[in-house]
Amino acid sequence: MVISDNNKAGERFRILNNIALVGQFGLSLIMPLLICTFLCYFLVSRQIAGAWVFIPGFILGIGASFMTAYKFYLYVQKKEGSSSRKMRRKGVYYNHHI
Repeated sequence: MVISDNNKAGERFRILNNIALVGQFGLSLIMPLLICTFLCYFLVSRQIAGAWVFIPGFILGIGASFMTAYKFYLYVQKKEGSSSRKMRRKGVYYNHHI
């Protein structure tokens, strides 16, 4: 089987796209937690609230991380679903009977 240069470029683009998606997934998990922790640190350092504020801040950060990860999961599923539908339309159906 001969692979053309155009097919190689498409494969490279797909690999780079997947690497970017993994990086985005990692950022979507860690950033809400870091933002909530920084906000709690700011409140404690200015003596606006006590150290107890870290507990609800951590819980809210974890909740926001899971929510953004879930939305990212839905985005990827939607994207994969649309590409698999395109593949099904073009493909040969072996289980199609008269």
